[in-house]
Amino acid sequence: MTGHDALTPKGVASARGLAAALPDLLIEARRVAATVAAGWHGRRRAGPGEDFWQFRPFLSGEPMRGIDWRRSARDETLYVREREHENAHTVWLWVDLTPSMDFRSELANTSKRNLALTLALAIAELLARAGERVGVVGDAEPTTRRDGAEVIAMKLARLDSVAPNQGVATMRRRDDAVLISDFLGSRAERDSLFSDLAALESRVHLVEIADPVEETFPFAGRVDFVDPETGSHLTAGRAEAWREAYLNSRAEHRARLVAACRPGWSHKVARTDRPATETLIALCGQLSAPEGAGA
Repeated sequence: MTGHDALTPKGVASARGLAAALPDLLIEARRVAATVAAGWHGRRRAGPGEDFWQFRPFLSGEPMRGIDWRRSARDETLYVREREHENAHTVWLWVDLTPSMDFRSELANTSKRNLALTLALAIAELLARAGERVGVVGDAEPTTRRDGAEVIAMKLARLDSVAPNQGVATMRRRDDAVLISDFLGSRAERDSLFSDLAALESRVHLVEIADPVEETFPFAGRVDFVDPETGSHLTAGRAEAWREAYLNSRAEHRARLVAACRPGWSHKVARTDRPATETLIALCGQLSAPEGAGA
């Protein structure tokens, strides 16, 4: 979870690479969103508000003042006019664009970064269709435009890599946040971020991006491991002897993420060898769940 590095040569190259990839990822995100869009209406529901939501049959015992007499006059059924619940929340998206997210093994369909971006843009597309407000962590202005996915793509290209704790100050109380990352950065920074979000009473949805080799450690023999963040090398003479310790460490890492989830939060794993629709369907269910519900 490093800060914004767009002014360095490395940052410029990263931003250019991201900008070049975004048009194709936007097309893929819209395809993924279209697959799960049918029947999903965001977080809209009946409740106090000014905008019309739907007509429904009058139920015995309800107050008569709720009846819409004009609609009811069309046939012999009494109808109630429901208004849409006013939901002032905004969904904020954060995509980890640090070097570890560039990883892609031979077993994966895409890189961790591209899956993360596809999910973020697909979420933005669905939220925009549903009339929701969606923003990017690090940018103070959420959007309600119908082309929200394009707006979010442009914001991501401009912001490049932004640490999520840099954007908490722009969030309002009880806003939702979707954090998409491998969560392999600083544990102290991550815990601090979760505490800040909990203080805002935010509903937070953690999407942990994972490559299949990170989940299974299929290495054997002499293997040279390279840290993508620092470039440092670690050579294993018999990599298979490290498998059990590695898998235990990874399980502990995931358990900490799950344990960090407060009531109403959620955690899900998105693997780069699995369809993005699987994660998106689960995430839509969490975003539209009533307040207080969670994983």
